[in-house]
Amino acid sequence: MTRLPGGGGPDRDRKAAEVDAAVRARLAEVDAEILERAPEHDLVPTLDRVQAVVELLGDPQKSFRVVHVTGTNGKTSTTRMIERLLREHGLRTGRFTSPHLTDVRERISIDGEPLSASAFIDVYDEVLPYLDLVDARLDDHDLPRLTYFEVLVVMAYAAFADAPVDVAVVEVGMGGAWDATNVADGEVAVVTPVAVDHERFLGRDVATISAEKAGIIKPGAFAVLADQVAEAAGPLLARTVDVGARVAREGVEFGVVERELAVGGQLLTLHGLGAAYDEIFLPLFGAHQAANAVAALVAVEAFMGAEVLPPGSGSGSGGAPGLAVGRTAPLDPDVVRAAFADASSPGRLEVVRRSPTVLVDAAHNPAGAAVLAEAVLDAFTFTKLVGVIAVLADKDAAGILSALEPVLDEVVVTRSSSRRSMLPEDLAELAGEIFGEHRVTMAQRLDEALDLAAGLAEGDGRPGSGILATGSITVVADVRILLGVR
Repeated sequence: MTRLPGGGGPDRDRKAAEVDAAVRARLAEVDAEILERAPEHDLVPTLDRVQAVVELLGDPQKSFRVVHVTGTNGKTSTTRMIERLLREHGLRTGRFTSPHLTDVRERISIDGEPLSASAFIDVYDEVLPYLDLVDARLDDHDLPRLTYFEVLVVMAYAAFADAPVDVAVVEVGMGGAWDATNVADGEVAVVTPVAVDHERFLGRDVATISAEKAGIIKPGAFAVLADQVAEAAGPLLARTVDVGARVAREGVEFGVVERELAVGGQLLTLHGLGAAYDEIFLPLFGAHQAANAVAALVAVEAFMGAEVLPPGSGSGSGGAPGLAVGRTAPLDPDVVRAAFADASSPGRLEVVRRSPTVLVDAAHNPAGAAVLAEAVLDAFTFTKLVGVIAVLADKDAAGILSALEPVLDEVVVTRSSSRRSMLPEDLAELAGEIFGEHRVTMAQRLDEALDLAAGLAEGDGRPGSGILATGSITVVADVRILLGVR
């Protein structure tokens, strides 16, 4: 007799439920064990610790090719676009990003999908004995054990090796030279725009921060540099000379040729190393995402073997005035179009609800907030826009508020679920100085803040109002959870 799909009866269903419950329980234990370690914002600026673990594991990070991404803002979006392009070309991909929005497994993805619960548990159990060995050595020298972020990096590299993947696209956690991810050698290094952030660890000026981020550019690598201010460009270019890296610069060897708004995103023409690629639909908003897209495109061209010529020395086919044309054939335009059309970057100027429109964005420093403000003006025409803002205590809250003030009619300040979140009273005082007290409302809880913002946005009955929740990655994650977005 033919057994129908899904057969097996109550006993099979009960056993499956028991397995699922056991996996969920073990996943919660693993998550708790990792969280007990020092958090990623309390890092130890050295590669020695992670290097010791991966050496014990047999250097899994050397078993696949690597595209490495650093910068101050735009790293996650660019990483995701690079991975999507590579996957569309038929390669098996690993992707490491940070931080996560709702689930730590988001950080480690294979073929575009986060590790399953059982795979996450398996890789943790695989590396745990080696983590314990290094932790014991550190303890012998009265040094702190491996941090939360260091453990996740080790897990990612082990998972990618086990898969195995053809290529891993790896986002730096912080900085570059001593970031835990830098035990891997990227054959392509991408640097998104550099600005001031994480001053405690990276320095208080752009040049110092840029020099630290330049550390991911390895000897013989191909460096893809997004548009940089002069103070950042100098150290990056100096690094390429020091290590003999090839380099492609936005505005010189590549760039965005045309950009126009489209329903649900934007339509682009991008000039890469080989040619111009037109009719590219990108379902993300803002000029900064177009810039991220062209950097991602060039990173993949470089990974596939493209080179660059000086401006004016190429054939000029499909190129743009003033930009170089590559030596090698361009990528298949249809493959490029398909990849970008499927691009996503959760929490980056993302529409999470309609009526009123609720946007979330992970801008958490003044440079990111300024880019966000520009993107809102570029892509939306709100009759009234109310901000819901929560900022971490160690961030430049005044700089973030000042950058957002021109595009927000009113603001509701609150706090996120992070223990590092600034007190609403303190944030309200700052906001009052920048917005004027009559434009500032305070809420102790985020759900209350969203309700207040909805009332303010729709209070005068005008259609076309909106809410923008921003200021930290945590507030974005919290809003998405509150609104049921997964």
